[in-house]
Amino acid sequence: MSKLKKQALTGVIWNGIQLVINQSFGFIIKLVLAKLLFPEQFGLVGMATVFTGFVQVFNDLGIGAALIQRKDEDLKPVHYHTAFWTGVGWSILMYLIMAFVVGPLATQFYDEPLLEKLVPVLGLGVLFSPVNLIHKAQLTKKMNFKRMAFIENTATIISGTLALLLAYLGAGVWTLVFNAIATMVFAMPLYFISTKWLPKLIYDKTAFKDVFGFGIFTTGTNIVNYLISNVDYLLIGKFVSSSALGAYTFAFVLTNTFRGRLMAVMNRVFYPLYSKMQDNPDTLKKYYLKVVNYNSVVIFPIMVFFILLADPVIVRVFGEKWIDSISPLQILSASVMVHMMVNSNTSLIRGIGRPDLEFKIQLVKAIIFVPVLILGVLKFGIVGAAYATLINKVMAVIIAQYTFNNLLKIKISTLEFLKAVKEPWIASFISFTICYSLLHFMGLNYIVTSILFFILYGLSIWWLMKAELASIIKELKQLKTKKI
Repeated sequence: MSKLKKQALTGVIWNGIQLVINQSFGFIIKLVLAKLLFPEQFGLVGMATVFTGFVQVFNDLGIGAALIQRKDEDLKPVHYHTAFWTGVGWSILMYLIMAFVVGPLATQFYDEPLLEKLVPVLGLGVLFSPVNLIHKAQLTKKMNFKRMAFIENTATIISGTLALLLAYLGAGVWTLVFNAIATMVFAMPLYFISTKWLPKLIYDKTAFKDVFGFGIFTTGTNIVNYLISNVDYLLIGKFVSSSALGAYTFAFVLTNTFRGRLMAVMNRVFYPLYSKMQDNPDTLKKYYLKVVNYNSVVIFPIMVFFILLADPVIVRVFGEKWIDSISPLQILSASVMVHMMVNSNTSLIRGIGRPDLEFKIQLVKAIIFVPVLILGVLKFGIVGAAYATLINKVMAVIIAQYTFNNLLKIKISTLEFLKAVKEPWIASFISFTICYSLLHFMGLNYIVTSILFFILYGLSIWWLMKAELASIIKELKQLKTKKI
């Protein structure tokens, strides 16, 4: 097994472990909080997050991505120290703006007095994030994903447990606020202990230019991405209601947020790998298509499950107060399946050192996506927002196709993309068709249907990808044997 392949496989394993623990525990937390709290409370936090998240995007400056992308021989200790103090100074400025400008602005925009208190507290994440930035970049460059998985999982479990305690004690909306920022805080000392890196009073203008020159395009891209991703939240909170926003947020968390976190797992592994492979287009293409395939294999059954069983799951598990989430959940699930065809292309573009192209592509998307979202929300509420998201995902696939075939040295045809998601589509179709028939024509219990669905999907994937999956299992065993 090549060193590169071993690094990728090991990274995916540990990031996969992190995802399973984080998502499983996070899902339980969301389940209990949804039982204890109300859509209006989720909606209030959603309103605040639209504004605080925008400031958070500005706060990043693309420094972490720049440090990871730079080759080891071009990176010196002064770059880390300069990046750290740049992040700290900038974050203090951003927090002051958030507390004294953004808080009152959000309150006035939504006419919700409580937001003036919620925004400054949620904004504490802006102050904490740059402290962990350098440690994450160092561990990512070393591809020490095992250590990162331990830190993130530990912080998630501690913060989630305390959030549940607060909810039972009647903290209400403040439970959600605490849960949003606590993970970052609890991870902070663990990162310092793990890397042993401590900032020194060193600052260099040349080092700043090296890092910021790359990061400025990344920041621009993140800003445009954020606007695209939050126009629906902004409009629903303003023109529909906090309850509707809570229902939509809940559906979004179960679909796009889950997809985003899985992508973050794969991107965290492959972004540094793409940087290492940036001079080898054939290898880049091979690995990229594998990322598309494996992400789809994991994501598709979850999304099809929601399309098939959203109604009984939402009503019987979460309660009728969340019934408005059902239709958006099903539509957003379909949009995620479409999105999987382009699910790591921005990470690839950034990894090969083209953040400028990534920024231009996102601007084009914004010109198309934002009007569609505005029209969807204003005409049809949260269902319209979900359909607008689906339309935009289709457009994203078309834009990605043009990018690969005309603007990059890596040529990937539509047929190659379709082949990359062939197996999960077939497995999804087989399991959905059988379970839909049993559920609607034979009255099979929804819990039994759920179990049967995942069994059928797993068997279908094994049948379609037996040789490849057997090869991966063999390589995993070799890794385990070598460690022993």
